[in-house]
Amino acid sequence: MRSPSGMDLVSADFEVFGKVQGCNFPKVAKDQADALGLLGWIKNTKTGSILGRMQGTESACSQMERWLSEEGSPGSMIERCDVTNRKKITRPDYQKFKTN
Repeated sequence: MRSPSGMDLVSADFEVFGKVQGCNFPKVAKDQADALGLLGWIKNTKTGSILGRMQGTESACSQMERWLSEEGSPGSMIERCDVTNRKKITRPDYQKFKTN
């Protein structure tokens, strides 16, 4: 199965490090993911990072990866974003992008 636009779907886990808590990072990231048509989740961790999973077109996931690595929410200072478990999927596991 492909997305309605005929593009392959991918899934990727991510963890963002730096000053990323206390600056509305999950909410702003959710807004960005919604604008890109991504599905998945995002949450703060007890160690001060942001953890999540995104699913959508390769293009949308790449755009989100750039946002998570370089832009972030106002007031955030991103040190790095590790993206792991990137793989093609036949259909998404989520119905929307949510903050946990």
